[in-house]
Amino acid sequence: MDWNELLRALALVMVIEGLMPFVAPARWRQMMLSVMHLDSRAIRIIGLLSMLGGVILLNLL
Repeated sequence: MDWNELLRALALVMVIEGLMPFVAPARWRQMMLSVMHLDSRAIRIIGLLSMLGGVILLNLL
């Protein structure tokens, strides 16, 4: 894998992550506050599922 591809992928992640706070900052703030009330185990499970989904998607592509 080329370093340029990795940097492009990271840049795309930054663009996608920035969409919600740009488009709907109040809703994004509410979502962050609700995440604050989750316990660490739930957050880890969400992170694990997100990573697994990304790995599966990468393998399909």
